[in-house]
Amino acid sequence: MKDASLPPEKQTVRLQKSKSKKTKFILMKLNILAAIFIASSLVGCTKLEVDIVSKYTEHNFPKTAEAYLAATGTVYQKFNSKFGVDIWRMYELTTDAAIITARNGGYYDQGRYQTLHKHNWAPDHPIIQSVWEWGYAGISDCNRILALLASAEEGELKELYLKELRAMRALNYFYMLDMFGNVPITTFGTKESPKQSTRLEVFNYIEKELLEISEGLSAPATVTQKFYGRPTKWMAYALLQKLYINAEKYIGKNMYLESIQYADKIITGSSMKLVSDYSSLFAADNGPNSETIFAATYDADYSPGNAITRYALHGTLRAKYNLPFTPSNAMCTLPEFYNIFNLPDDIRNNDWLAGKQSLTDGTPIMNGTGQLDFTPEIVLTNTETMDVGPEVNGVSRGVRSIKFYPDPKINPSTRNQNNDMPVFRLADVYLLKAEALLRSGGSNGDALDLVNKVRERAKAPVLTAITLDQMLDERGRELAWEGWRRNDLIRFGKYQGKWGFKAGNEGADRELFPIPATELILNGNLKQNKGY
Repeated sequence: MKDASLPPEKQTVRLQKSKSKKTKFILMKLNILAAIFIASSLVGCTKLEVDIVSKYTEHNFPKTAEAYLAATGTVYQKFNSKFGVDIWRMYELTTDAAIITARNGGYYDQGRYQTLHKHNWAPDHPIIQSVWEWGYAGISDCNRILALLASAEEGELKELYLKELRAMRALNYFYMLDMFGNVPITTFGTKESPKQSTRLEVFNYIEKELLEISEGLSAPATVTQKFYGRPTKWMAYALLQKLYINAEKYIGKNMYLESIQYADKIITGSSMKLVSDYSSLFAADNGPNSETIFAATYDADYSPGNAITRYALHGTLRAKYNLPFTPSNAMCTLPEFYNIFNLPDDIRNNDWLAGKQSLTDGTPIMNGTGQLDFTPEIVLTNTETMDVGPEVNGVSRGVRSIKFYPDPKINPSTRNQNNDMPVFRLADVYLLKAEALLRSGGSNGDALDLVNKVRERAKAPVLTAITLDQMLDERGRELAWEGWRRNDLIRFGKYQGKWGFKAGNEGADRELFPIPATELILNGNLKQNKGY
């Protein structure tokens, strides 16, 4: 049944049960269980060098699925925590897909967003520091809990959860490999500073881990509520597909055939399929479905981390979307990116707000003395601070995204929303396989069929031929603001391009971020990336 409270451009068929009070209760319960589990393990233990096994007895090791979920829950909390803000910013604000300009002095923030846009960041950049800490906090938590659970009672349940933890660790390493290149492979229980590994060594480590664990992970026909937000066999395969298609950039080796192989394992081995309603994948009450393979899961009260609406919407849109707070008017897209949303009847065009804005009944939304008007063109009044200046006659610079549809149940104090954020989904698998076919000299017809499946779902015109440039545009339309644009532009050789206020030709060194300055001080084994 359609939700009549939504405007026509975003009405969605609710294919799955929404995040209910029951779901929130489960999240709260798992948080409490995790706290009890951790607390019981720390009673009487004040010395850090105490053997981790000595803190547990047969009475407090997990023995049920619920207890294992509680014991491993912090891994997912850490992953989700910054995925929707800082990780997203690294992958989107450094591209043509998203920008935060200063707005009449606001959102300059010591130039942190401007340097991401212009690719002139430095090793002391606070967001770069934050994502390094995010990656190694997640890796360290996986290592710690793996060591903790090693002495638990043997059985299928233990083996499954150990493999899930290793999959999450591999995912964290993938992001660190992609962003920083030569990073340490760390272990639990050592006091020595970890040595820096080469990008090849990290690549081989991730590949080995995934190959060892993938067949032992759960393989539901589709990712149901039980496995939603947890690693499955399909998640491991999707990560391998992503690893292999980027291998030429990572390690200088063509592995497109391997990427195709793992795409086929998902396509033929599972019952995953594209959902009929594209918008439902990103709705406030999204959840398990036949397309999302793995997601960062959010709840405005119990699992915060998605703040897209807070940053992406203009304050005067509060009434239109019945929001309990005033959005910040910070983030928009660039005209170069918005221009690819030019296909007739493509429902993905509806993810953007451009031009004059009205309430659902047609009443104009006023912005100062004029009707709120989002212009694709972004004109600066101060080039040094990248400031668009004050808004005049209702004009606000930049097209806005409502892909992660504004949620009226946003927590008003934290301004976090309930929309989960897909990390891997089947449409991406289709497009990556099509790309790998084109790059490896495979069947152009098969590649075209895969792209057209995605286009047909979007109600966009089908293609009769496909090129790599068209493939990049299609990925842009389908995966806009899902956190893959940086990865795509680097693979397609477009990351040094010119867009917005970025000059272009910044150099291949910018395909890696610098190792944060503080990390170089803390660990003498680390050597800075080239160009910094």
